[in-house]
Amino acid sequence: MSLSVRFLPRAGAPARLRGMSKPDDDTLIAMPFGALHKWHGGMREAFAHVDEPDALQYLASALAQLVSIESMMISLERKDRAPRLLHQRGIAQEYQVSILDRYFSGGYLLDPFCLAVEHGLAQGFYHLEEIAPDNFFDSDYYKSYYLKAGCSEDSYYIVDTGNDTKISVSLFQGFGGECLRVDQLNLLRAVEPLVREFVSEFSQRGLLRSHEIQSNNDQGLRDDLKHRVQSAFEQFGCDVLTEREREVAHMVLRGHSVKSTASQMGISPETVRMHRKNLYLKLEVGSQSELFALFIEWLRKH
Repeated sequence: MSLSVRFLPRAGAPARLRGMSKPDDDTLIAMPFGALHKWHGGMREAFAHVDEPDALQYLASALAQLVSIESMMISLERKDRAPRLLHQRGIAQEYQVSILDRYFSGGYLLDPFCLAVEHGLAQGFYHLEEIAPDNFFDSDYYKSYYLKAGCSEDSYYIVDTGNDTKISVSLFQGFGGECLRVDQLNLLRAVEPLVREFVSEFSQRGLLRSHEIQSNNDQGLRDDLKHRVQSAFEQFGCDVLTEREREVAHMVLRGHSVKSTASQMGISPETVRMHRKNLYLKLEVGSQSELFALFIEWLRKH
């Protein structure tokens, strides 16, 4: 089974996503006996290596037996710190700079999943559509950090390991393969308790033995996420924009529509449009694309 992302999306290609509905207790879940047998074998192997630093590769292999997943990324998510990559599988070489370097060096600051985790997202299984802002799939962040990285769809396991620390398992689908069907998503959601048990046990045993995670001198561990988010959202354009205009700019960058921005800020859609027009004029940009490019450039300098 190949897990590599194979094609770049065409320019302007639409997101291949659909509406989500969670299964209930009467939802039937079926899978071939052979795949079920391989899944159980894979998880048995994973638990056998749970106290080893490389145990996560066994979890990734087991999940790949359930559904055809193009690539995975498992990360350490700690409150007020930048996320840290623990394991990746199937990310093609041509996308590794976009996905790994750009994302972990600052791109995560606008990622809806990372922001949801920072604001206390409960552990469980989620599809990107469940947590992204209403206009996210039309945003330049989605086009730059998802589509241009060969990814059109994303699902997550998030496991609370205590002490304001969580481990996320991100499952990516790109344009080289099929979107996950509803029954496949239901299957991934159904095995969440076992994934959670493994990750929790790994966090207490294998993770503690990892030299990279133990190192207190690593810049990634000392990076203050809360400070970076606040700095990015409070200082970007602070020399020319009003506080309200900065708030609107941040909502636009994160993928909120005018209606969603108005609702969250407690103002009218007309007022949102007025603030957006004013901030575009002051920053000398004419579109969301130009605003996004300006923000990313600001991040690189700060």
